[in-house]
Amino acid sequence: MPTAEPVERLLAKLSPREKVGQLNQRLYGWQAVERAPRSGFRLTDLARAELDRWGGLGALYGVFRADAWSGRTWADGIRPEERAEVAALVQDEVTRAGDHGIGVLLSEEAPHGHQALGGTLLPTNLAVAAGWDPELLTEAAAAVAAELAASGVHLALVSALDLLRDPRWGRAEECFGEDPLLAAELTRALVIGMQGTDRGAVGRGGVAIVLKHLAAQGEAVGGRNGQSAVIGPRDLRELHLPAARAAVEAGALGFMAAYNDIDGVPCCANRDLLTGFLRDECGFDGIVMADGLAVDRLTSMTGDPAGAAVAALEAGVDLSLWDESFALLEEAALADPRVAELVDAACRRVLTLKHRAGLLGDTAHEAAPGTHREALTLAGRSADGLSRRLARQSLVLLHNAGDLLPLEPRSLTKVVLAGPNARDVTALLGDYVPPLPPGSADGLDLALRQALPDAEVVCPPGVPTAADLNGADLVILALGGTSHRTYAEEFAANGAIAGQAATATAGEGVDLAGLALPGGQDDLVAAVRARAGCPVVAVVIAGRPHVLTGVLAHTDALLWAGYPGPHGGHAIADALFGGYEPVGRLPFTAPSHPGAVPVRHNDRHPAGDVYQDAPDPVLFPFGHGLRYRPVLLDRLTAEAGADTVRVRVEVANPGDAAAEVVVPLFGRRTGGRVLPRLRELLAFRRVTVPAGGRTAVVWDLPAARCFAEDAAGRARTDLYVADLHETIRPAVHSPGPADPLPDSEES
Repeated sequence: MPTAEPVERLLAKLSPREKVGQLNQRLYGWQAVERAPRSGFRLTDLARAELDRWGGLGALYGVFRADAWSGRTWADGIRPEERAEVAALVQDEVTRAGDHGIGVLLSEEAPHGHQALGGTLLPTNLAVAAGWDPELLTEAAAAVAAELAASGVHLALVSALDLLRDPRWGRAEECFGEDPLLAAELTRALVIGMQGTDRGAVGRGGVAIVLKHLAAQGEAVGGRNGQSAVIGPRDLRELHLPAARAAVEAGALGFMAAYNDIDGVPCCANRDLLTGFLRDECGFDGIVMADGLAVDRLTSMTGDPAGAAVAALEAGVDLSLWDESFALLEEAALADPRVAELVDAACRRVLTLKHRAGLLGDTAHEAAPGTHREALTLAGRSADGLSRRLARQSLVLLHNAGDLLPLEPRSLTKVVLAGPNARDVTALLGDYVPPLPPGSADGLDLALRQALPDAEVVCPPGVPTAADLNGADLVILALGGTSHRTYAEEFAANGAIAGQAATATAGEGVDLAGLALPGGQDDLVAAVRARAGCPVVAVVIAGRPHVLTGVLAHTDALLWAGYPGPHGGHAIADALFGGYEPVGRLPFTAPSHPGAVPVRHNDRHPAGDVYQDAPDPVLFPFGHGLRYRPVLLDRLTAEAGADTVRVRVEVANPGDAAAEVVVPLFGRRTGGRVLPRLRELLAFRRVTVPAGGRTAVVWDLPAARCFAEDAAGRARTDLYVADLHETIRPAVHSPGPADPLPDSEES
């Protein structure tokens, strides 16, 4: 049946209270279900009271969530094999609580894997972005979605829309880097992976995605979480909205309105953003969820909770998260027909999504008994293998003096491993992760011992002594930070760390004023360099850009690892010893001085030769990445047509093994009516070039992406691929397709 018919029929039957109930998601899900005294599970009194109040539920957040904030562990949380049972219990209780057979949307955090006991973890977004591989992310997202669907989940809350515009922001790890095009393509990959092409997997082995956070949260002043983004409409559109537009084009069914305000207007009350841009301009037809307690925060603007609820509803928010104020919409709707119409519109969108997910009485569908566990197992295996591949792709070789790397394992008799992340498994994982089952992941120390079975691996605490270093062939320093949250932590009502973090140096609620490596690590590096009579290799495991000037000066090789996930330890060891070649590229600009941030590759003015005490504020540019074996880029050509620009470059591989290569295309557009950006990412491609072969990388790009708007014939674009440069101008007539280059494979 067409979606509209059952939804409209049902909407006409609902009372005002039942409609408002469909717009609320007030419960913490882990407080809604408890173990029954003898066996199985049951709803808590808190959940039953909510059901009785509304005659159903709109959505229920985090039933399976396990972490320090929820307090759930392997001792008392919901295990993977129990998820389908719990989901079925919740659905049964919710549908029986009302008169219309409406199920509840189960929403779960899945920013890089399901935040539940046994949920498969992927590397964080910042690490994934270093791989520049949307196709692999699509596969991984589909596997995670299959896990969620087999657990009875309908909505995956996934970070994707924020840009890393200031490294002081603790949530930098949730970003796909600083560039809008890279973020847009990876966001598109997430949507297609989780929902399927044309949303075809939703309710059929996939889940609906709710993308976080709309918009410009990464632009907050000083990197302070959830605060003001002071930017103009041009930067908002050019930098922070392309990922959202790409998500709508890919069919995204949900967005989450952010905490921050843009030039004073909170995102949850920004009608121009949530309705004008998202719905009217982009054609979005899904739901908008508010971030946790974000609607209640609007009371500082409106003066009362009811006004806050109406402001969010008017802006385009359909579904709240834990807010008390949205529960007041029933009274507001009864008092004001205009509010009642807005409630109907929001309820219609929620019910439409439920219809798609099979949660309305006449459209419900359920898998056969026993298939949930099998599907969960298969999806988990697939996701785990893809997580391993993503971990390998996430590594970026920043420095390699004298081609020290890769190391020859047989030449090593003693290796010293030191630094705060030498043994710590949790430092590999990032924020928003559940406790891992024992023995499910290895730290770098165990990974090195397995890679070097015939060598002595010494892992001393603190700064290695002269005795530790005596006879060493190599020192590896595992540096960086961690987003690990302890169960002794104090948390705010929205789950962010409150007050001083016990362990974490990054993550939600852990913004930093300084960007030096935490805990005196620069002193550690300098001390090791002074004492060691052998090469020193640094591995930086971190969820944000740190100032690595001292590390670069005192080491022979430097590998950036982000938070590579549970397979990160082995991925790092394999890369160091030549098991594969790290070919990732930085998705951010690495600063050389903490006082020079923010600095980005697509700013409009150069930051060099500005600060007297930091004349070159960029240590490594956006897109930087070395490799072990050389490849050659040549024969860059560009042909401008009326509507498209065809750019072609060849990649030659002189080596005796196939080579993976990330090829980014940059441009500088001039001739318009605004100051040009220093550099813009116009396209990128990850290709495999056969041994001794050549591959032609070809892009057909929209002319509007390549040239400044309304340029009156004065426009030009300077294209850059590696050391190659080509200048092009707009064309009036489109040329015919170019002939294939000889002796090459096109990609």
